[in-house]
Amino acid sequence: MVKKMSVQDVLSQARGNNVEFVRLQFTDLFGMTKNVAITVNHLQNALENKFMFDGSSIDGFARIEESDMILYPDLDTFKIFPWHHNGGREARLICDIYRPDRTPFEGDPRYILKRALKQASDMGYTFNAGPECEFFLFHTDETGRPTTLTHDMGGYFDLSPMDLGEDARRDICLTLEDMGFDVQASHHEDANGQHEVDFRYDEALRAADNFMTFKIIVKKVAKRHNLHATFMPKPLSGMAGSGMHINMSLSRDGENVFWDSKDERGLSREAYSFMAGIMNHIKAITAISNPIVNSYKRLVPGYEAPVYITWATRNRSPLIRIPAAQGEATRIELRSPDPSCNPYLTFAIILAAGLDGIKKGLTPPAPVERNIYQMTEEERSTAGIESLPKNLYEALMELQKDDFVTEILGSHATSRFIQAKLKEWDEYKHQVHSWEIQKYLSRY
Repeated sequence: MVKKMSVQDVLSQARGNNVEFVRLQFTDLFGMTKNVAITVNHLQNALENKFMFDGSSIDGFARIEESDMILYPDLDTFKIFPWHHNGGREARLICDIYRPDRTPFEGDPRYILKRALKQASDMGYTFNAGPECEFFLFHTDETGRPTTLTHDMGGYFDLSPMDLGEDARRDICLTLEDMGFDVQASHHEDANGQHEVDFRYDEALRAADNFMTFKIIVKKVAKRHNLHATFMPKPLSGMAGSGMHINMSLSRDGENVFWDSKDERGLSREAYSFMAGIMNHIKAITAISNPIVNSYKRLVPGYEAPVYITWATRNRSPLIRIPAAQGEATRIELRSPDPSCNPYLTFAIILAAGLDGIKKGLTPPAPVERNIYQMTEEERSTAGIESLPKNLYEALMELQKDDFVTEILGSHATSRFIQAKLKEWDEYKHQVHSWEIQKYLSRY
């Protein structure tokens, strides 16, 4: 069992490693990392939960009249960054958000995930998640601003000289390992300038924390190589977009409850019901797991991103795939989320939906092992195959009408998320895009 960190443990490690600055980090409703940097001289006060901030200044948090918030550092998240500034070190602590009356803030994404994990714990389960995250590396211009240019013409699993981002990707992996990540694989992805780094699965709260740290490290290391790393789902037309496939399983007393050696696919009854629960709520989940206008440019046929609500064991066109691994490695892979999502909210509603499937004993439809993209619309209709929402607005409407998912998020997070995203959709809808100019300006 891993020893829990104490206040004295954190203070001792900070002093013993010449830490000068500590970043108190948290994540807003829309998946953006926020932080307050303090000197090590003020670390004791922060560890005693005495650091307050203005929550009304954070998107989706609080109104002005209820703006005071307190940062509660999670001591077990103390990590020292593997870089120096003038000889001193920098560390980080991931924080929970509390109100002045010392109750958890209901709009804190980390708290929302903790609530879902408590449901799992009450049922005897531990939820494990392993995100596979893709991203692009692009050149910057003479002012340091990002472009969509890359000299990297590599494809899936290519090596240099085709993969010109290999040095940056190697440094990303080494930096992650210096911070305690178990990096299992890294490789060039299908599109030019696209990469993937996979790290070992973990308990879901730690996996979400790791994902947020992963994005910071990728961007920091890319900048050192004069590159810009982006987790935008679809930065290039005509090429594959970036997904965040989530491998997940439930364990009880250290054993994987998704595994059943007697089943033809090696799946337990709980695994089938968990999968059915996700499929039952996936249209609403999509608003959270694919939360920006650009997300839906990726979720189109022809680029291996899922469009249809099906599952399979062999092919990669469905929403859910069952990898060939068995025993303790048995897992469900959800292929629709993308890396613009808030991992705390995404893990929370996926877990809750899966648990709902187990509670109700749901059964998924039959698997579809053929390439769904090659089926006709009539064939898909006959098979009862439904589609994911086609755009952000459709997804938000699905979220609004799914009482189960909105209850998991809570009224505070739901209302602020939907309000902000409808505003984003409205801004997009009123823009005249370059495609329209190219298509229509000279024609009409």
